[in-house]
Amino acid sequence: MATACFSPALSPRLARDRPLALAPAGRRAYGRAAVRPLLSPAASSNGPACGAAAGRGRWRLAAAAEPQAVREQEARTEGSGEAGSAGAAEASSKLVLVVGGTGGVGQLVVASLLSRNIKSKLFLRDPEKATSLFGKQDESLLQVYKGDTRNPNDLDPQMFEGVTHVICSTGTTAFPSKRWDGDNTPERVDWDGIRNLVSVMPRTIKRLVFVSSIGVTKYNELPWSIMNLFGVLKYKKMAEDLVRKSGIPFTIIRPGRLTDGPYTSYDLNTLLKATAGERRAVVIGQGDKLVGEVSRLVVAEACIQALDIEFTEGQIYEINSVKGEGPGTDPEKWKELFRSVQSN
Repeated sequence: MATACFSPALSPRLARDRPLALAPAGRRAYGRAAVRPLLSPAASSNGPACGAAAGRGRWRLAAAAEPQAVREQEARTEGSGEAGSAGAAEASSKLVLVVGGTGGVGQLVVASLLSRNIKSKLFLRDPEKATSLFGKQDESLLQVYKGDTRNPNDLDPQMFEGVTHVICSTGTTAFPSKRWDGDNTPERVDWDGIRNLVSVMPRTIKRLVFVSSIGVTKYNELPWSIMNLFGVLKYKKMAEDLVRKSGIPFTIIRPGRLTDGPYTSYDLNTLLKATAGERRAVVIGQGDKLVGEVSRLVVAEACIQALDIEFTEGQIYEINSVKGEGPGTDPEKWKELFRSVQSN
């Protein structure tokens, strides 16, 4: 098993939201009903929003102003000097579908894509949450589709129109919790949901980056068998195998125990502002041998970087982070990390 770390001085130690009123027309539950665009955050939930229909399941984000999180992320990226003109041109050609875009990792992926001016689509259960997190965005940059991967009827092929890349970061808790309400169990989310998503995904997708977990190959061994008491690791491994055999170009990211989040809109602003110092040094491995923790910021950045690194296609990486400076958003440093553990 090979591991690599980017840090100037590395220790070997590894170790709610504020809802806005939305007014969809037609069915509010699942299905492919047409949804009207939301034009104002003050729209009443008791009546339909004004405006023409925006297509099946698509919502327009509305808020008073662009959230501070996105502005701060833009300033950080521009100030770093790491994104050159070639990178900007390449980014403009992408259209990334983020599945689970308001979860702990997904919200950071979306904020970072917006800061890079990369066009995105979000597929999620609660458009209100997207509105509170990401604020008002032009539809040419961000489109939101309401749906649930557990329900095959929600996965309208129209959602994939123009999509070049997909980042999937859906998930639930390993043990019974309030998040399991409404049949939100590991089997339904990590297996049924991924199976439904992959079954309708066009084979023209250039890359699917799928967020899984460390320990999935050892769910019958201690201590992983404890975490797998309700099947979370087993179902994630089944989903990995499905992705690998799908014929879709893929990269699988297996994070350690997630830290930094998930966050509300206010906390997200704070998190994206504090990017230096704690747990930014990155440790990458292969072979499911890493044990430790990883910042959600690091996982989100790894997903975005993997989209454009050709040799990460068909690869599975475990990822942790430790205290210290890391690669940040520098693509060359991420290439060095991924390459150093590349399987032959």
